Amino acid sequence: MSHLLIVDDDTNTLASLSLAFRLAGHQTTLADSAQKALECLREQTFDVILSDVVMPDKDGIALLEEMRGLGVATPVIMISGQATVDMAVRATKLGALDFLEKPLSTEKLLLTLENALKLSRLEAENRELRNRVGRHEMVWKSEVMQRTMAQVERVAAGESRVCILGETGTGKELVARTIHEKSARRNGPFVTVNCAAVPQELIESELFGHERGSFTGAAARHMGKFEQAHGGTLFLDEIGDMPAVMQAKFLRVLEEGEIERVGGGKSIRVDVRVVVATHRNLEELVKGGSFRQDLFHRVYVIPIILPPLRERKGEIPVLVEHFARRVSEANGWRKKGFTAGSVSALEKYGWPGNVRELRNFVERALLLADGDVDESVVRVCLPMLRETGGAAGTLASRVEAFERESILEEMKRHGYNMAETARALGLERSHLYKKCAQLGVEVERARRGESS
Repeated sequence: MSHLLIVDDDTNTLASLSLAFRLAGHQTTLADSAQKALECLREQTFDVILSDVVMPDKDGIALLEEMRGLGVATPVIMISGQATVDMAVRATKLGALDFLEKPLSTEKLLLTLENALKLSRLEAENRELRNRVGRHEMVWKSEVMQRTMAQVERVAAGESRVCILGETGTGKELVARTIHEKSARRNGPFVTVNCAAVPQELIESELFGHERGSFTGAAARHMGKFEQAHGGTLFLDEIGDMPAVMQAKFLRVLEEGEIERVGGGKSIRVDVRVVVATHRNLEELVKGGSFRQDLFHRVYVIPIILPPLRERKGEIPVLVEHFARRVSEANGWRKKGFTAGSVSALEKYGWPGNVRELRNFVERALLLADGDVDESVVRVCLPMLRETGGAAGTLASRVEAFERESILEEMKRHGYNMAETARALGLERSHLYKKCAQLGVEVERARRGESS
């Protein structure tokens, strides 16, 4: 059922249009002025808006212009008994989908509405497809992942809330997306929020939206993630980092299925399946008092545990092949492979960043390798594999080791000509010398093959 906003200063027209649409199975909200329409738009969302052109105080063209200025992208159908070519042109330029003249034919009106709804759905599907570009489908081989994905298949068919557990980089968002795409909500939106990445003072607005002027910087009405996910799935990553004050409000939404925008005074019903994820131990957070126990029981209905890559190293060869193909296709690179020795070396590494780290490594290795990726390239891209016996080390030490090895490799490739090395690395020559000093790269010793 679609929800329509009908705007007309004539009460008889409002009544007849509302009746026609309700008989066709649509829900309607009526506004007898442009100002009333704007108030309705601040309180809820609509699938299509039908507006008269000639109205007192503010006409339909001015209303359309203000709606676009507020960021309302809902399809608009203009109707008028006093239409002119100029009116139609102005409405079209402002993004009106169609312009109908009174008296209205019910058959034509319903056909125009159906076309507007189809266009709206098509645009939503196109946005969803664009969101999927660059994402990687799930790839697995081990028995533990086969069991995990079989569980995903089962839970996707229902509406139960799912809590995905696993270390950073194990693919929790990909599992959430898989659940969505295999569910009855697959044609609806898939909306993601990283609770750890949103500032505490903004997370309520991010989830529930806000009204214009509700706080400093709120220059326009903002639709929150719950409204954006209406009819689809909302994925809340790092739920364990949700602020305590927000947990209570989130719990209310889960229980009642309604949200209220910041600065708004009206509840808005939302139809959303919630999937959450975290790398933290929620039960320990509950014991420590930083996560509400009642919220825990609402979101921890069906847990899905993703094992870290170090516990399924047998999948590294197939993952490397998959990422190499996808990265090469995305960048238009000629196809390169990984030698058996390089893959064997990768299986010895602990992969603290899990599958995400492996994917990033593959892209870096393909970029540096002249041909197939061999063990020498692996040592450049993963120097900590050689220097620490597979331990990851701190982030700073890993970055420094990579920079040091990259500089040494480029120096060797350019015959220790510092000007050419600097150009290859995209640095000023003076900056390269400073970088070498910071990283302990002694140029003369490196030239003599005695790099420290």
